[in-house]
Amino acid sequence: METPVIYIVSDSVGETAEFVARAAASQFDGGHVELRRVSHVHEPSVIDETVESAKEENAVIVFTVVLPELREYLLHQARRLEVPAVDIMGPMMEALESLIGAPPQRKPGLVHQLDAEYFRRVEAIEFAVKYDDGRDPRGLARADIILIGVSRTSKTPLSMYLAHRRMKVANVPLVPEVQPPEELFALKDKRKIVGLRIRPEKLNLIRQERLRTLGLTPQASYASYERISAELEFAEDVMRRLNCPVIDVSDKAVEETAGIILEIVSRKGSEA
Repeated sequence: METPVIYIVSDSVGETAEFVARAAASQFDGGHVELRRVSHVHEPSVIDETVESAKEENAVIVFTVVLPELREYLLHQARRLEVPAVDIMGPMMEALESLIGAPPQRKPGLVHQLDAEYFRRVEAIEFAVKYDDGRDPRGLARADIILIGVSRTSKTPLSMYLAHRRMKVANVPLVPEVQPPEELFALKDKRKIVGLRIRPEKLNLIRQERLRTLGLTPQASYASYERISAELEFAEDVMRRLNCPVIDVSDKAVEETAGIILEIVSRKGSEA
């Protein structure tokens, strides 16, 4: 079966529509879809090209267009070519207009105004990139959350997801051949460390798939049960030594694990 295609169309950045599309796709067999973002749409010609491409590929259009003329034009063209189109913003704005009793401003990108909250999110994303995969242990002391676990336990996706929630996240891979950085054990507040655990059979499947995408044989030692058992045993020992909370990510989506992590951080803050 071909990978389903979703066109993300917006007269701003398109993050809102993409987030909704990903959330919906996650409900269908792992959420494997191809997203194609068409941002900052201000011309009908761009809409024409996008709708025609979606028609050819039997794709769906998901859009956040707040300018009335462009929104109506996109809906018209989608109906004309019989392309499914989902309006993310329109119904919500209409409901709020009825509730508030005043029309919306209809200005693209207002949600991304350069306020303090926006800058905190950008800073958190840059932090997650800089301190990903244990690159620089000096960042551990400055992190709000530190994720530890073996390879393929979603440390990086979780770091980026939490960064969008304005959390500064560093992550450290646990490998038997490399001792964790001393900075990890020297932290005064070890409650911000979260361990990620995974069942061996689940990790085996994930690593086999990873090897296939790299064009390597699934029988490589990276995915062998012997190697996986050694790594998981080492990781469990490190987590016991740190006495940190541990989450089993075997059957959890990134969003679900992130929610648990945020609850842990929230409890830590209330206890402080």
